[in-house]
Amino acid sequence: MSEIVLELKNAAIYQRESLILSEVDLTINKGDFVYLIGKTGTGKSSFMKTLYADLPLTEGEGTIVDYNLRTLKEKDIPFLRRKLGVVFQDFKLLNDRNVRDNLMFVLKATGWKDKPAIDRKIDEVLDKVGMKTKGFKYPYQLSGGEQQRIAIARALLNDPELILADEPTGNLDPQTSVEVMEVLQEISKNGKTILMATHDYALLLKYPSKTLKCDGQRVFEVVQKSL
Repeated sequence: MSEIVLELKNAAIYQRESLILSEVDLTINKGDFVYLIGKTGTGKSSFMKTLYADLPLTEGEGTIVDYNLRTLKEKDIPFLRRKLGVVFQDFKLLNDRNVRDNLMFVLKATGWKDKPAIDRKIDEVLDKVGMKTKGFKYPYQLSGGEQQRIAIARALLNDPELILADEPTGNLDPQTSVEVMEVLQEISKNGKTILMATHDYALLLKYPSKTLKCDGQRVFEVVQKSL
């Protein structure tokens, strides 16, 4: 039996009062690597925001990492987000502290207290993204690709059941995008589930995988040959 990490049934995605996507049905199983594609303005970001509870799900059914998105209480949102790793296009690193302190900030905010355990965890995630020697650097001393690797490391800190990557290569040049993709692919091979919104078709062709498309207020699976 596949373990379902994300399931939506007849869900509608709203941004305030406007309907963005309707009749969304999808299932993502543990270990899947899934792309979410679509032109700007077709609802990819609203879809992602609904998954990490930035927007409420008010219509249809939705479960993500064992949380019911329809009945989710405000107080449960931080716990849901601990089971998700979210990677944004613009990195969202804190520029006033170095890489290790960026990661430590997240761990402490999510309840970690044991200093040796914190240090071990930081080493482990930096190693996974090939940034072990950059811990003392500040984000502004790093290239865009390096900052995104740190953002991926940050997303891995609490061993998430699902990583939501929202245009993680959107601000990067093609070569750097490939490097960041290699990191995500490696993480995926180790059994992590990843949903990645992107408009970079070159990456889809280089690393083919299950693909969902937002178009005309719908989300549907596409066969890559028809992209």
